[in-house]
Amino acid sequence: MSNREHKSGFISIIGRPNVGKSTFLNRVIGQKIAIMSDKPQTTRNKVQGVYTQEDAQMIFIDTPGIHKPKHKLGDFMMKVAQNTLREVDLILFMVNADEGYGRGDEFIIEKLKEVKTPVFLVVNKIDQLQPDELLPIIEQYREFYPFKEIVPISALEGNNVDRLLEQIKLLLPEGPQYYPADQVTDHPERFIVSELIREKVLHLTREEIPHSIAVVIDKMSKDDNKDVIHVMATIVVERDSQKGIVIGKQGKLLKEVGKRARLDIENLLGSKVFLELWVKVQKDWRNKSIHLKDFGFRDDDY
Repeated sequence: MSNREHKSGFISIIGRPNVGKSTFLNRVIGQKIAIMSDKPQTTRNKVQGVYTQEDAQMIFIDTPGIHKPKHKLGDFMMKVAQNTLREVDLILFMVNADEGYGRGDEFIIEKLKEVKTPVFLVVNKIDQLQPDELLPIIEQYREFYPFKEIVPISALEGNNVDRLLEQIKLLLPEGPQYYPADQVTDHPERFIVSELIREKVLHLTREEIPHSIAVVIDKMSKDDNKDVIHVMATIVVERDSQKGIVIGKQGKLLKEVGKRARLDIENLLGSKVFLELWVKVQKDWRNKSIHLKDFGFRDDDY
């Protein structure tokens, strides 16, 4: 490494559900570490993505979309999102260009006013707008908060993402390289594997199912003789009727979840994967602290 200064810092990505936070994180990291779906509240835990350049390291924290909690899991998600605001060097407040200012944004801006951390407004999904529609949206947000920078981007297309990274680097303090250059996340592989399975269930089911599932990795082990990683996982639902939906007619839906998840997991682990899935009912797990802890939502995470 050269003698010039090295910058590093933690950047929190916040915003209403479904504004493209995980899409942005995956775009920057260049690899899928945060799951994506069009269902709100897809992200439940903090997902840290590490982006390393020769003279800088940026640790991005993708937080659950800020919303009004309806159960203990919702409370957990909100505490995770709000507590990161005090712990970081910079906040990216991401908004959806084609939705405009809403009540959810108002709620977030009130939270931003409680912290001293600098905030960038990141207007995402500009690929869905005409250029002359952008300025009124920016002006609308500017009325409510003194943003340090305002950067319009398309996380999906990659437009202006490099410019945003340059702006972030300018603001970060001098600091060490916290993670090895080839590390892209601080989460263990088991966590990302469970998230990839959950993502497939989100994609293939509708209505009440998405928010009622958790995925627990029971076992991950390498078969030395065959160079295959054996993954055993349980999909947890809240009701018997949901179990039937997730399994599907003659087990078809569960097979499709397994097929799609296995491809992503093989991509992540760089190895052949043998994936076994079970479905289990744990009634009302989202409101029971003991189950939340079992499924990885722990008080010491916030």
